[in-house]
Amino acid sequence: MYVEIDDEEVVRIPPPQLLGEDYDEVVERVAREKLEGQLVDVNDEKTGRNLGKCYIVTLTDVSAEGDGTIVHGDGGVYQRVRYRAIAFYPEMQEIVEGTVVSVQKFGAFIKIGPFEGLLHIGQIMDDRIDIDLGNQRFIGKDTKKDLKVGDKVRVKIVHINLSSSSIADSRIGLTMKQMGLGKIQWLAEKKVQA
Repeated sequence: MYVEIDDEEVVRIPPPQLLGEDYDEVVERVAREKLEGQLVDVNDEKTGRNLGKCYIVTLTDVSAEGDGTIVHGDGGVYQRVRYRAIAFYPEMQEIVEGTVVSVQKFGAFIKIGPFEGLLHIGQIMDDRIDIDLGNQRFIGKDTKKDLKVGDKVRVKIVHINLSSSSIADSRIGLTMKQMGLGKIQWLAEKKVQA
């Protein structure tokens, strides 16, 4: 899910960027470089919630708070900034839509927001499954339903581990074996039959 957050951070302004430019513009640029596209721990002051790890998509408002601090021997300015941002915050039991980006022997990787979650082969459908790695797809033995790269799916988040600061090291587990979940095409066909 996407959330709007209000938080603060300390950013380091390198000495060369302190010359000749508007300080507020430099602070905003450095804050964007440091935060956008990163997993950060967020305490949302607007709601009072500790969200934990969020992926900062974009900063929408940045302002310097007070005076910056110069550390002896460094030369850079350490500036506290308050910012508002749009962040991707996956939650347990959340139902999301995504796209199949890879098929492996053990399951499919689904792109949800900036993350890839694992849909284990045992969580795809209530059917025995054949794996066709050459064509990057799974096929139900009895139902003949297939799931392949590029398919849109509706899945539920059943496991989250965002303990790292790297998106690549993050782990999100998914299922689509419950009612209302599955390949979007299967859900549309089921609705037409009903």
